[in-house]
Amino acid sequence: MADLDLVIDRRQFARRQSVPAQRRLYQALRAAILDGRLQAGALLPASRVLAQDLGIARNTAIHAYEQLGAEGYVQTSRQGTVVAALGAAPERPARQAIEQATGPALSQRVAGRGRVRHPEDDLRPFMPGTPALDAFPFALWRQLLERAQRQASSQDLGYRHAVGEPELRQAIATHLRAARGVRCQADQVIVTDGTQHSLDLCAHLLADPGERVWMEHPGYGGARTAFAAAGLVPVPITVDAEGQQAMESLWHTQAPRLVYATPSHQYPLGSVLTLPRRLALMEQARRHGAWILEDDYDSEFRHDGPPLAAMQGLVDDAPVVYLGTFSKSMFPGLRLGFIVMPAALADRAVAVVGELVRQGRVAEQRALATFIHEGHFARHLRRMRRLYAARQQALRESLSRHWPLDGAVLGGQGGMHLVLSLPADHPDAEVAERAWALGLSPRPLSSYGTPGGAAGFNGLVMGYAHVPQAAVDGHVQTLVDALR
Repeated sequence: MADLDLVIDRRQFARRQSVPAQRRLYQALRAAILDGRLQAGALLPASRVLAQDLGIARNTAIHAYEQLGAEGYVQTSRQGTVVAALGAAPERPARQAIEQATGPALSQRVAGRGRVRHPEDDLRPFMPGTPALDAFPFALWRQLLERAQRQASSQDLGYRHAVGEPELRQAIATHLRAARGVRCQADQVIVTDGTQHSLDLCAHLLADPGERVWMEHPGYGGARTAFAAAGLVPVPITVDAEGQQAMESLWHTQAPRLVYATPSHQYPLGSVLTLPRRLALMEQARRHGAWILEDDYDSEFRHDGPPLAAMQGLVDDAPVVYLGTFSKSMFPGLRLGFIVMPAALADRAVAVVGELVRQGRVAEQRALATFIHEGHFARHLRRMRRLYAARQQALRESLSRHWPLDGAVLGGQGGMHLVLSLPADHPDAEVAERAWALGLSPRPLSSYGTPGGAAGFNGLVMGYAHVPQAAVDGHVQTLVDALR
């Protein structure tokens, strides 16, 4: 007869009180059968004996045996309940053996990418892209969200408008016309799950696999990922102090279908695309049938003057698809962004999006529409602009006091991050890894490079928006420790 002490961990069985005893017994016996501790033909204790031994009701043991019998793990005989013959149990080969037999588990496109990210990682000091969550008007937002939920009906539980709730599309269009100089109406706005979703949609809506996309170098890695997934071919365009600069010859030898740009605050270097370059880029794009994807991710936070007008609104019928997000201006967990399609494409794009997207979260979209319409969004942006300017200044002053290396501080006209250049004998990836071990999370500038682009970018991309002023000095001193 089977020895229960070799099959059931009695202490663990007694501790798992949140799981019914019948389920606990069933799971323990099934696991013992599957991993071979209970082999075919083994005789199990009578239900009465089993119940007394474990201190459970006899019916509990009977029901567990019945469930195992129904699933074919045990069968009754003249002797009692015995383990059924299941055949050879599948072995669990080592990971190396699996990869030798089937190849790497992940595609070459993503194999070797970064570490597993946890929610708390984005809250580490100097993580780029994280807004000041502690300064968000959460109580007000909760009130608006509860109001939207009270007003919802059963019809709102189904799939919603594929391009977003009408009141949010209208609110976004109204805000963009006033604050960013974007030329648009509500029917040109497509609400998305954020910039990554927007880029994915644009890559599939506006280009075919094998066509070229011009990418800023260095540039946003999420854009590279979206375009690679769509089968597009990246062409690196180096960025300088005046933004991206494409040589005239490239328009004839490697003309793109899409041009990805962050003109108001280049990510990550922080430069601003000059007006002559903006106009030239739009003219060439129009001439060659290309679309410019203007990613205006954090343009609201300009620190040396009013926000610059969007490139999309500079000329009539600009060949520009405008992208925005609320992850930086509100909070990342909201997962809402938007696309403003050119008027010539809006109707067709909206129809196609209806086949690709299923929307929900009606309460969040309606609450956001109210947040914008009632003026809370504009007031929040003004507060954050002042706060981020103060936090950037604190970071600059601390670096001037403590940073021991020669190196320029890039960016700073706007946004939520700075770039601290490093000398060549301090590889940024190594410094960033040591900083991570000390609880900080600046990103290595070299990781933002576009494949095929020139090497030589070496520095740290340092987010400051979520770092309280009083804590900046201590974190900078910890970063100095990472150099050692």
